[in-house]
Amino acid sequence: MTSGNLTDTERAVLDEIEEKDVDFLRLQFTDILGTVKNVSVPARQAEKAFAEGIYFDGSSIEGFVRIQESDMRLKPDPDTFAILPWRQKEESVSARMICDVYDTSTGEPFEGDPRRVLKNALDRAHEMGYTVNAAPEPEFFLFEEDEDGRATTKTNDAGGYFDLAPKDLASDVRRDIIYGLESMGFEVEASHHEVAQGQHEINFEYDDALTTADNVGTFRTVVRAIAAQHDLHATFMPKPIPRINGSGMHTHLSLFTEDGENAFHDEDDEFNLSEEAHAFTAGILEHAPAITAIANPTVNSYKRLVPGYEAPVYVAWSDRNRSALIRKPAARVPAASRVELRSPDPSCNPYLALAVMIHAGLDGIENDLDCPDPVRENIYDFDEAKREEYGIDTLPSNLGEAVDALEEDEAIYDALGDHVSAKFVEAKRQEYKDYLVDVSDWELDRYLETF
Repeated sequence: MTSGNLTDTERAVLDEIEEKDVDFLRLQFTDILGTVKNVSVPARQAEKAFAEGIYFDGSSIEGFVRIQESDMRLKPDPDTFAILPWRQKEESVSARMICDVYDTSTGEPFEGDPRRVLKNALDRAHEMGYTVNAAPEPEFFLFEEDEDGRATTKTNDAGGYFDLAPKDLASDVRRDIIYGLESMGFEVEASHHEVAQGQHEINFEYDDALTTADNVGTFRTVVRAIAAQHDLHATFMPKPIPRINGSGMHTHLSLFTEDGENAFHDEDDEFNLSEEAHAFTAGILEHAPAITAIANPTVNSYKRLVPGYEAPVYVAWSDRNRSALIRKPAARVPAASRVELRSPDPSCNPYLALAVMIHAGLDGIENDLDCPDPVRENIYDFDEAKREEYGIDTLPSNLGEAVDALEEDEAIYDALGDHVSAKFVEAKRQEYKDYLVDVSDWELDRYLETF
């Protein structure tokens, strides 16, 4: 391959493609609703992709452009190059790169690209003198497939929190997933069985926010693909089984200064949190209802966000218990000081979710918002009067309320940009409307023969 006028990183990718005999490249990007899309091209097109980009029809992608504005261009990020682990066992070898989307009419980054929305948030942080680190904890369920290969809701184990085999029959699946992730550059910290039967969690090391968002999309793809090799279906649906714990994606956030110091740490503070950390926390609490529309974007998300199943619904923070929306985890070293937002679920678009969290926190710093006192009691035990006494609000109880909150919150709505905010609201209004006019099996079972 010739390298032309390319960066050193791009040349290194071309060399690795040749060395590893890569046959196909999957150029990946994410639509507004968080679904990973890809355009597959022969590996020999890699240099062209770097130099010119690869064109595709944007009108076929949810929330992108109208039919008369269909031409879009993918520009691959060479730092995201990775061999796909589940393709190495076949005759051909495939790799992927995550792409930024460009508007061909202007040559500028496409404002409807969720990766661009997150980059805008990071640009704001950079202008304020910060870089942003993030670490998500995505949970998922593994279900058996029926004889036709369709997903069921039958779990393949009877395990519980941190259980071992034989109850945790999916430990081999998690092992293969971890091997696959590590082959793609992930640093996996831990994996374990979660509270519910068939529920699992794999934690990977924190990174800068853009890499983290890329990693969430990759994680979901790898988990599904390797589960399928075991004849299992992996789902990141927040609440696939009623009356048990749902799947969350608790997200840890911290800001670092330009000299590499953790801006959230203060040794002299009672909670070892700096003024910036307190203000950042206050910003997230202030904008929590609007954030919920993005971080919990499906009708099903609100089946998880109910009291009694360990999901946080109360807008408060704590340094001790997990009943509050935000928790300050214990930190062994100053660099680990952070805050943990516990409401997001793994169905969210990670780029948009991180973007609105960051904008909310930075809004708190810019406006010097006062952080309320932490709530150290179990809020689940509070009645309505006591919550009112403590000034504790609740998150939206359904998708419709959450979208209302998003439209009413100018700071968060504007943070998404005109294109994404309008398309996202339009899609979610329709989703909620479809839900409201549907009739569920629960209703038929309860009412059909009764009335």
